[in-house]
Amino acid sequence: MQKEKLRILKRTLGSSYRSGDELLFACPKCKHHKKKLSVNMELDKFKCWVCEYAGRSVRALIRSYGNSRLLNEWDALGESAIDLCSFENIFEDKTQAEENEKVSLPLEFETLTGKTSSTASPAKKYLFDRGLTQRDIVQWKIGYCTHGDFENRVVVPSFSIDGDLNYFIARSYNGNWKKYMNPPVSRDIIFNELMIDWKSDIIIVEGVFDAIIAGTNSIPLLGSQLRENSKLFQQIISHGSKVFFALDPDVEKKSAKMIKKMLTYGVEVAKIEIKPYSDVGEMSKEEFQKRKETASSLSTSFRDYFSYLLGHTVKI
Repeated sequence: MQKEKLRILKRTLGSSYRSGDELLFACPKCKHHKKKLSVNMELDKFKCWVCEYAGRSVRALIRSYGNSRLLNEWDALGESAIDLCSFENIFEDKTQAEENEKVSLPLEFETLTGKTSSTASPAKKYLFDRGLTQRDIVQWKIGYCTHGDFENRVVVPSFSIDGDLNYFIARSYNGNWKKYMNPPVSRDIIFNELMIDWKSDIIIVEGVFDAIIAGTNSIPLLGSQLRENSKLFQQIISHGSKVFFALDPDVEKKSAKMIKKMLTYGVEVAKIEIKPYSDVGEMSKEEFQKRKETASSLSTSFRDYFSYLLGHTVKI
């Protein structure tokens, strides 16, 4: 398998020579005249010693600089078995992995995915007014509560890659001053990872209703941060996915920092313009897809990234 992967890599980057456990190629990012891009096939990572272009997935090189046929051939060979925890020095503020926390839906939870009683009408009206459809409700397995601690709230559950409930969002639909109530567990999850295809583009948004409007492969941050030691960040780096950022305009500075960090790891990044809307949830699905199709790519060079910063008057 390694021989086949090396063949694909050489067809993507050209000739190389070996230095110990690593292969040295000409860097496609900075195009230095000497072979300074070091690729370690066993560890599945790469780094250019001139421009410091680096990544945790050799697949990212195939995706960025190969073609669709080569990428399909690479994927057909299967993923390398990488233990991200063995590279603690790569990620800042790495903490010991926490045990899985048990999460249960509220006892009063009632599903909205099938036939419902008249008590469901306010919850369904709230969702439909936000641009959701019955298909969205079924896909995201949304329910509601009419009494109990989560009274008058719609509930959007999250499921891990194994299909286990690992979080939920409970949003008020009757104007309660406290809009959101969520379980007292860690937010360091990948919301509805069960639905994510890591070989396709990933869309990063702020909240769960933003994700529903953004559509397939959208992941809410459950806040406005994406740290290097988070599960989401590590999965993106591991899989070499292209990332579209669609965060609210009022967190532009934080968004810029996240984009910079992604570029440092060699991730292909694009920025979806949100203004004049305050968030993705205010858009129609059609409007969001139109903006995604014309999103500015920031992965060609760091010059593109800094041009983006200057254009948005963001200091980091």
